[in-house]
Amino acid sequence: MEDLLHKPEDVAEYLGTSVGSLAQMRYRGSGPKFVKLGRKAVRYRDSDIKEWLEQNVKART
Repeated sequence: MEDLLHKPEDVAEYLGTSVGSLAQMRYRGSGPKFVKLGRKAVRYRDSDIKEWLEQNVKART
């Protein structure tokens, strides 16, 4: 199974948030898992985004 890697800009747009908010989620450990490529490059795998979304499905507030 191929797991595509996505740039933070693409993930932020998909999730309806900003790149800055996504960076804050990385810092806090509250967002989707991510892959660090080198010193600065961050990517997100399809499977990690889907898993994070599933974990955040709520039936009520």
